[in-house]
Amino acid sequence: MSDRSPEYAARHPSQEKSTGLAEGPLARKRVLITRAREQAEGLTRLLREAGAVPIALPAIRIEPPESWDPFDQSIVRLHEYDWVIFTSANGVEAVVARLTHLGVAMDGLRGKKVAAIGPATARALEQQGIHADFIPSEYVAEAVAQGMESFGMREARLLLPRAAEARDVLVQLLAGMGARVDEVPVYRTVHEAGSVREIEELLRTGQIDAVTFASSSAVRSLCSAFQKLTSPHRGPTVVCIGPVTAATATELGIRVDIVAKEYTTPGLVRALEDYFRQELEG
Repeated sequence: MSDRSPEYAARHPSQEKSTGLAEGPLARKRVLITRAREQAEGLTRLLREAGAVPIALPAIRIEPPESWDPFDQSIVRLHEYDWVIFTSANGVEAVVARLTHLGVAMDGLRGKKVAAIGPATARALEQQGIHADFIPSEYVAEAVAQGMESFGMREARLLLPRAAEARDVLVQLLAGMGARVDEVPVYRTVHEAGSVREIEELLRTGQIDAVTFASSSAVRSLCSAFQKLTSPHRGPTVVCIGPVTAATATELGIRVDIVAKEYTTPGLVRALEDYFRQELEG
């Protein structure tokens, strides 16, 4: 693995070495990773293993919520909730960090029924000794709500710690089933202006073969960069981790070439490999 920084790779992509199979479909493809810096490692590793040249320039960064008061108050009442629903690994990490800061033991969460939106979130919970009682087969909010209905949501008390800017659909669907949902922000995503300026230059000069989007927040952060391209048909291949992210990109005028069938980091890489393999076989 290269010991050069992501910033170096962005400025000198041709000099950043891949370590994967030289003849694979992603061999020497320069792939932009737009995830927050803390989340980029796994995708970087998988792309390198596939022979790509990953360029990690976060379009967003994770920050604490404007206020911790709603979450802190919910923790005092944790015994009142039937379920705690986590919709991202970021949410798990933010909750764990806040409980640690408050000096509150994790035992309260370990004793609750917990739902996780997907395997990455479930793994983050497992690392804290918390087992996910429910993971939907499709890793989107709509599937979480559909699956939770089978547990009986009428009059159920649900705690939903998540991003401040998250979609309202999960709350609306659960409330429509008769559940009482306390939605509390535990983190927010912020535009990473410095990285976005570098990304704009890479896009302008055609130094990127593919761009990966793993969240709607990253798409929104790079919307203006894509709008500066002279044509929607010009520019790198765009791959989104799932339909929600893809819908955001489409709504903002960004051409989406690939949507991963499995809404995970490995699924995103496989989708990218399949796409470029088809191009090679042409």
